[in-house]
Amino acid sequence: MTTPPHTPDSPASAAAENSPTPVPAPAAAPASGAPQAPVGQTPASGAAPAGKPMSIPVRAAAPGAGGKPKAVKPPPVTGPWRFATLLIAPHRLGFFSAMVVLVAASFWWLAVQADRSFGALGLSATLAPITTHAAVMVFGFMPLFFSGFLFTAGPRWLGVPPHKPTQTAPCVVLQMAGWLLWLAGAHTHAGVALAGMALALAGLAWMVALFWQLIFASQEEDRVHGKTVGYGGIVGVLSLGGALLALLAQRQDLALLLVRTGLWGFIVVTYVAVAHRMIPFFTSNVLPMIQIWRPFWVLWLMLAVCAWQVLALWVQALLAPGAWWTALALALEAAAGGVLLWLAIVWGLVQSLKIRLLAMLHVGFVWLGLTMAYGALARGLLLFLGHDVLGLGPLHLLAMGFLGSIMLAMVTRVSCGHSGRALVADSSVWTLFWVFQLAVIIRTVAAIDSAPIWLMFVTALIWTAVMTIWSLRFGNWYGRPRSDGKPG
Repeated sequence: MTTPPHTPDSPASAAAENSPTPVPAPAAAPASGAPQAPVGQTPASGAAPAGKPMSIPVRAAAPGAGGKPKAVKPPPVTGPWRFATLLIAPHRLGFFSAMVVLVAASFWWLAVQADRSFGALGLSATLAPITTHAAVMVFGFMPLFFSGFLFTAGPRWLGVPPHKPTQTAPCVVLQMAGWLLWLAGAHTHAGVALAGMALALAGLAWMVALFWQLIFASQEEDRVHGKTVGYGGIVGVLSLGGALLALLAQRQDLALLLVRTGLWGFIVVTYVAVAHRMIPFFTSNVLPMIQIWRPFWVLWLMLAVCAWQVLALWVQALLAPGAWWTALALALEAAAGGVLLWLAIVWGLVQSLKIRLLAMLHVGFVWLGLTMAYGALARGLLLFLGHDVLGLGPLHLLAMGFLGSIMLAMVTRVSCGHSGRALVADSSVWTLFWVFQLAVIIRTVAAIDSAPIWLMFVTALIWTAVMTIWSLRFGNWYGRPRSDGKPG
């Protein structure tokens, strides 16, 4: 028995890793259009005697003749956008809520940059804008996207029944409402902002607890990726809780340190766990000549990079080590960057460029290796010149380049597959993706010492435009029925 090859346009390919039932091959058509006598019977009377030619009248073939019925594609299902439809499947409400927070945070940051560059708005702040920005960009929309993906794919990884969407909805709504309050309170009253962060913390803790319920219920031998995500979630809850306590104690410096701990220990850990499991699978599924290659040492390496970054944050903040530490960090980050860039090539970067949606995933992963390499360069310049030249460039290569690009690719893929559409990045998505890459480069340049401040405004403008257009398009899908009429 053979299995039809998956194509990038087949929604079924997204779930093939977790589908144990092979699809039977269609029965072979008769070798000839001539009628066949049933087994054990002689030809019907009137057949031409042996050795004499039989006259066969010629006539036009009917549609679907020859044993191959013509497939009729049903028209796409349409329907009005309804909030109730968001509760049909976990990814709908999770992704929609994430996009609400993403767009709100983007317009807020654009307003801040416009005020800094041109002084036109005269904004007053109850919290330092950098604190507001860091917290919402790390803990705001990313965990909401996680909820949509992990409560959809996680049960398949772990071999357990999924939670009902009504079970996961409260933790999602709490986080969305909390981060909208956080943004509003940043310019009205610090108490409102802190109350919003407390709501978001409660929602995040609830979400992580629900995911751990799936892990505990699983009897699968391989739960490595699920547990990695679960442990990352615990780090996220502790980091956000610590940031809240630091802000209550008016220690915004400590709050920022804890937010960056959550970035590496929660967000990036979750990303690399998903990348290790899914990028090789997606690539092999679409490009059969590339075999799935994901040894666990690769995952351990990426997790070690995350652990190192968290350690480096705290050592630099608490101990202020000298040049020896900078040299050590330079060597480790340069080595890690080289290995990660090699891994990107081994996983099929070049071959993936033929298929847009797959290329988006691979290009996004390249930014992780570039982050480490650029961080090593920043430390080298610090040793040589005695001061920081590249600023927050490495941080934004990570946050925008790696996290942002993978977010665009993965959410697009899940949204297409679970809405009954083809798994493709059409021209509009492809264009948005590359415009976004331009924003990553401009933001990196803007971080260089003495760069003009208006580059920050340009970056924020491009980011906001891309994320708004992308969110409006896909957000319109989540409240409508699947186009193929299937549930989910």
